[in-house]
Parts: sequence; structure tokens; C-alpha cells
Amino acid sequence: MGLGTIDLNLLVALEALLEDRNVTHAGLRLCTSQSAMSGSLARLRRHFNDELLVRVGREYELTPLAERLLPLVQDTLHKAEEALSLTKQFDPARSLQRFSVVMSDYMMSVLVQPLLEAIGAEAPDVRIDFHPLVYGQPESDTLLRCHDMMLVPLGYQLPGVSEAVMHDRFVCILDRDNPRLKDGRLTLRDLAEMPHAAASFGKSQTPAGRQLETLGINPKVQVSAPGFGVLPFLVAGTDMVALVPERLARRFEDFTRVVVVPTPFPDVPLVEALYWHHNRHADPGHTWLRETIRRVGAELDAGRPAQDAATVGPVDETHQDREFPTLVKAS
Repeated sequence: MGLGTIDLNLLVALEALLEDRNVTHAGLRLCTSQSAMSGSLARLRRHFNDELLVRVGREYELTPLAERLLPLVQDTLHKAEEALSLTKQFDPARSLQRFSVVMSDYMMSVLVQPLLEAIGAEAPDVRIDFHPLVYGQPESDTLLRCHDMMLVPLGYQLPGVSEAVMHDRFVCILDRDNPRLKDGRLTLRDLAEMPHAAASFGKSQTPAGRQLETLGINPKVQVSAPGFGVLPFLVAGTDMVALVPERLARRFEDFTRVVVVPTPFPDVPLVEALYWHHNRHADPGHTWLRETIRRVGAELDAGRPAQDAATVGPVDETHQDREFPTLVKAS
């Protein structure tokens, strides 16, 4: 059967249906109605003489034929995207392109301002729609298909491409009048005995949380919040402590009652990474935005401020400022 006998737009619908295994979700991804998506499924079923999706309980499963079709369709559409992108041009100064970026509250706090300054200088009419990261979402490529890219901690098992773009490390924050604070320091015993305000990320632990566990400390979590951004406000005026990325802590230091002190154990690094779907890899506008984010992340790493000794007290050799390791591709 020749290509002229079938609507090739059905390949896009087929990929969405087979990946999402749900007519409604596939329709939302393609911004089309459920009835239109059902119509596409019916046409595909007639073409392949196969059900493709079969209901099992409350879910749908792929038929054996659909299982074989999925990687072929994905590869075909990927190659089509690459072929079409070769003719595209991107002029940042004149572009009206709109990007959709998912990122954690931490990244919104520390990266968005310098990123928008860099974008505004080069591409004043480009629009960026930022979306919050919802923890607990399945680690599939659905988010990467619905958005241009994600900026989240390195370690998410997402398909596609990922690259480290920025480093940070964890510090302790607590109220400036907390009696536990001695000479700008806390001890491991303090962390074991103090009540904690903690960021909750579903079943995942933060690197600092895993470090506490390694040290045999089971923190007494008095309050938790979905992210790091609110923790300075929860800690201020209380006897609680929180472990947060340093850059975020510094942003709140001047207008809250919190002080920033080093952890009483060797630095725990936090690596933020950029994730994107392979079907956007060759897009010139996407490439430009990735390069801009890389540059801003590298500038933040290079310009990381030295600790203020008057604020945090003496710093032992395990907490002395040093350059972060060279950025490398994560996958």
C-alpha cells in the first residue's frame, strides 16, 4: 500500500495512542477532542485490522501488533522531525517563538531571573512559559513530549537526552536566635535532636536526606512542604532546622530571620540537569534555548559567592570554597 493511500497525520495519532494507552490522554497531548481521537483510533484499527488497544480491567494494553508498531512509529516520526528541522531558521532577535519549560521551585528561585535577563538581551519577543514540577509523576517521556524541556535534579530516569547544567550544595538554615547555634555552627547531635522542616518529593529523598540516613540520623520532621522554596519561611521564628540548596538559602537570607550555616558533614552536592525529548534535539530554537541555559548555569557556577565568615562563622577545610567539577553530559 502506497503512502498516498493513508493520511500520514494518523501516524502522530498512532504514536500518542500507543504511548499513552488512553484515548483521552492522547487527545490532550495533541490538543484534540476525545471524539476526534476515537475516530482516529477507529481508522487505524481498520487499516491494521487489529484492535491495537484492548481494555484490561480499567486500563488499556497494547496488542502484540501494537507493541511491534510503537518503536517503528517513534523512529519514523523522529526522523521526520529531523528532516523538517533542517529547513528551519531561528533568529533570536526577531523570533516570536514560545517555549514551555518545567522546573522545580528551587530552579525557579535561582535560575529564572538571570535566564530571563539573558533571553531578554538576545530575544526580546521570545516567550517562556514556566510550569511547576509535580513530584510523583511517572518517569515517562510524556512530560518531555508536552513541554520543550525540564530542569530538575539529575537522576530522573527519563528517556531522551539529559545534561548537567548547574551545581549547588546543601546547607542548614535556622532562625538567627536559635539557641543551638554556637559560633555559627551546628553539630551532628544538633541535627539529630532538632525538629526539622523538610521538603517532600514523594518517595524520593534529597541528597542531604540520604546523607543523614547514612550517618544514622533519622530527622524529626515536624513539618514538610512540597519543595524547598517555602522552608525559610517555615523555619524563621521557630526552633526548626532545614537542609536546603545554598543558592536558594542565600536569596532568602536578607529578608527573613534565617541564617545560613554549613552542614556538619562534608558537602552534599546537588546537580541540576536539563532534560529534553530527542524529537526536539535538532530544532534551532530549542538548540538556542539549551545553549542559553547552559551559559547561564555555567555563569552561576563560576560566580558562586564565597561564604560570609561573619555570617556562618569559621569554615573548616571540608567546607572551603572550591570550584565545582567540569560539567559533563549525563546521558
